[in-house]
Amino acid sequence: MEASLTARDRVGIQDFVLLDAYMSENAFLDNLRKRFHENLIYTYIGTLLVSVNPYKDLDIYSTKQMDTYMGVNFFELPPHIFALADNVFRTMLSEFNNHFILISGESGAGKTEASKKILQFYAVSCPSTRLLNNVRDRLLLSNPVLEAFGNAKTLKNDNSSRFGKYMDIQFDHQGGAVGGHILSYLLEKSRVVHQNHGERNFHIFYQLVEGGEEDLLRWLGLERNCQHYSYLVQGRCAKVSSINDKSEWKTVRKALSVIEFNESDTEHLFGIIASVLHLGNIKFETDQLLGIPAQVLQRGLTHRKIEAKEEEVFTPFSVDHAVYARDALAKAIYGRTFNWLVNKINESLANKDSSRKTVIGLLDIYGFEVFNVNSFEQFCINYCNEKLQQLFIQLTLKSEQEEYKMEGIEWEPVPYFNNKIICDLVEEKYRGIISLLDEECLRPGEATDLTLLEKMEEKIGGHPHFVTHKLADQKTRKTLDRGDFRLLHYAGEVTYCVIGFLDKNNDLLYRSGKEVMRQSKNPIIQHCFPSTEPDSKKRPETVVTQFKGSLVGLTEILMSKEAWYVRCIKPNEAKQPGRFDDVLVRHQVKYLGLMEHLRVRRAGFAYRRKYEIFLQRYKALCPDTWPNWKGTAAEGVQCLIKHLGYKPDEYKMGRTKIFIRHPRTLFATEDAFQVCKNKLATRIQAKYKGYRVKGEYLKQREAATKIENCWRGLMARKEREKRAWAVKVIKKFIKGFMTRNQPACIDNSEYLAYVRQNYLARLKENLPKNVLEKDCWLAAPPVMQEVGGMTFSQTAAGKRRSCESSNVKGKGKGENSSCKTLQLKLETSSMFKGKKENYPFSVCRPFLDTRIGEEDVNLKVLQMVHHEHIKYSVPVVKYDRNGFRPRLRQLIFTQEAAYLVEEAKIKQRIDYSSLKDLVLQCDYLFEALTKLSVIANKQNCIKVVQGSVRFDIQPGREGFVDFKSGQESMVYRAKNGHLMVVSVKSKHHFTTM
Repeated sequence: MEASLTARDRVGIQDFVLLDAYMSENAFLDNLRKRFHENLIYTYIGTLLVSVNPYKDLDIYSTKQMDTYMGVNFFELPPHIFALADNVFRTMLSEFNNHFILISGESGAGKTEASKKILQFYAVSCPSTRLLNNVRDRLLLSNPVLEAFGNAKTLKNDNSSRFGKYMDIQFDHQGGAVGGHILSYLLEKSRVVHQNHGERNFHIFYQLVEGGEEDLLRWLGLERNCQHYSYLVQGRCAKVSSINDKSEWKTVRKALSVIEFNESDTEHLFGIIASVLHLGNIKFETDQLLGIPAQVLQRGLTHRKIEAKEEEVFTPFSVDHAVYARDALAKAIYGRTFNWLVNKINESLANKDSSRKTVIGLLDIYGFEVFNVNSFEQFCINYCNEKLQQLFIQLTLKSEQEEYKMEGIEWEPVPYFNNKIICDLVEEKYRGIISLLDEECLRPGEATDLTLLEKMEEKIGGHPHFVTHKLADQKTRKTLDRGDFRLLHYAGEVTYCVIGFLDKNNDLLYRSGKEVMRQSKNPIIQHCFPSTEPDSKKRPETVVTQFKGSLVGLTEILMSKEAWYVRCIKPNEAKQPGRFDDVLVRHQVKYLGLMEHLRVRRAGFAYRRKYEIFLQRYKALCPDTWPNWKGTAAEGVQCLIKHLGYKPDEYKMGRTKIFIRHPRTLFATEDAFQVCKNKLATRIQAKYKGYRVKGEYLKQREAATKIENCWRGLMARKEREKRAWAVKVIKKFIKGFMTRNQPACIDNSEYLAYVRQNYLARLKENLPKNVLEKDCWLAAPPVMQEVGGMTFSQTAAGKRRSCESSNVKGKGKGENSSCKTLQLKLETSSMFKGKKENYPFSVCRPFLDTRIGEEDVNLKVLQMVHHEHIKYSVPVVKYDRNGFRPRLRQLIFTQEAAYLVEEAKIKQRIDYSSLKDLVLQCDYLFEALTKLSVIANKQNCIKVVQGSVRFDIQPGREGFVDFKSGQESMVYRAKNGHLMVVSVKSKHHFTTM
């Protein structure tokens, strides 16, 4: 922010806290409009981020932009969602506590996109390993799946979330994303069976019909025409220019495979989606999809079972009841399947490590909604926003008050609208709208939506925030129908049509419908309609009561975490770039509580910064603090502001920060700094010109002095590092010597390795001239007694060094095995000594047997290579050339060829006769280069360059394998798309083919 204060006249102020007229909505809107027209869509209110949807692509979300905002002070750069995400992340790591980001705003304001941008930032900024990358990919790809099943086109937004979503991202102590969990709230199930004019059903239906493969559609009994399905055409808007259903279908299919949906799960899932479309057409052709006989399904939709004593009687439905039963079943199927889908994604994201993790939560919740006709769904959504507004004010006041208290600044109470009166109107026990609604749903007799309205008029008719046609004055009555009631929310008035409230709140599914679904052979339906589900005659909890309970749980989650906010604003209803509708934006500013938040942040002081940051920026304004201040930062700031002439009522000194009361004080300081900066630049230029006049001598002497200082500093740092290293080595050697007679452990492992290597090196130079000189044989240290004896036996046996010699015959089985190991190590030494970088480090290690025995090789494979004797076999991991996905394989060497085997199948065979060259890379990769450059019918042009292997994936596209050393052996896909191999020692066997 400090870096752009001088541009405030052109692009507005980056932080609303610095507005002089902070009580004025007009000043707030003017600043927002000015920035919007400059394509500056982000503005701060302290640490709260205001985001205005530009309705066009802006080049501000590239990887380069992400790198720019990583690890930078929050106010150092212009406002951005990446700055908020990075600040939350770094605060979580430094304080090791939990946080959440609340993303709110009207439908179409850009909440879902903001959530995606935060996830993308964490995907790039977090540490990268194969495990972490898998979690990252699943977190990212859970979004398109949930959008397909939970989003729809509405009148206000082509991709409107019709459910609330809270996602926890779990991080380990190093900041790696290791898991996640998703909670969903109030899916708008009524959209499955009914859409308003100009709206669509959930995206997945259209994606399946428009993008589904021909074989899949044929199996599902679907036609590639949305007009043939009643549930898809009620809004008369099946085609939308801004939505490519075919492309989105491919994205969803790919995402399902990444988040561990197998082919069977996917088929059953789409079978359920297709069955809902068939139900809408009242055609019972769904035996293949739901796994229910057509006759059973037909009876369940056209008859109701009545139990009388011990008898069961089936009574046929009327036409209206049959339609209700059909739609209720379709909604139940889709709603329960959506919950199953969320749980399945959670299983994929689950973190298997039980150790404590820190969490960043993302709450993408539906915004305040006002349509021409507002029904039960809008009532629930707006109630949710009332609760979140109440929480928002509480947390904002709390955090602000805590900062003042921590800094020792007296807190000044701030007046604000407390919407508790509205929350109580909705949720108060026995008297609130929810209680009255549930009471009317559950009471016996002929309860209707109008009787509900009458009961509300009777119980809460005198409430100042509630009015109906009957209770209104003459003027207001003209704006209300007889079936309407109006609530005065904190965001403004909303008129609700009571028709449909009881049915939607009951959300009843006839018992016969449940019984039908329990006969399904579809495993997802079996899971959604379990036979163990209690079939109680007692009615289940109503929808609004369940929603109220889930909001209580959400509030508890949020209260336990540190809060951050993104407030999204829609600039116009037409979704046009560059258009700023003052009336619409003013309404959103009001109901998002931005003015209240600004007043809280301005409770006495407009600007606050740590002493170090303030002094570093403005120290040039005072001769005593420029160029360097020797005392503490607080003392330096005190000296600086005394020189600047700050009055006592303009600032306060906290424990770690300076608080400035008025923006004009800061602006005057900033303007003075800009003038001073220009003067300093002029003086430096003049001084430079003077040096040129005096000649090159002074320049050369100054340059020589600087070079000398830098060189001495470099040598001193190297010497310090060298001494520190020497101290560590000596300590480790002493500790190893003291524990040399104990079993091998972390304290003595390196010392024992040194002893072994030193003994062998000395032995090489002091071998006896003949066998009779037994006394001249070097005495072996305790750790080498066995090897020393074997080495002596080998030497005495002559040049053959064979375990079959007479000297070895008659030895025990274990000793014979040790002999073989030693002989194999000698042969290995003759092959690799002087040809391998890490040879000196490997000779002191035990020779590990990593082979797979023939008894462990698959019988079918043995039969295929029965004419060739298996010389060596080892487990390997194969990495695909496309995407480098790991595959478990066995590598088998026979007398004639090398085989790559997957379980019982030979995937590849390479004749030794076709080998042109072998390349050994850092002890952990080898590639076969053939004469014909063809392996398993794939063009395989391979080039080996320094630290990298390059190969062709397809014409014009190359793949790379890079190598480096590190603290820990790893193989993973790097950010540049290459396969990165990091190794300390040769522990891993793998191949790329």
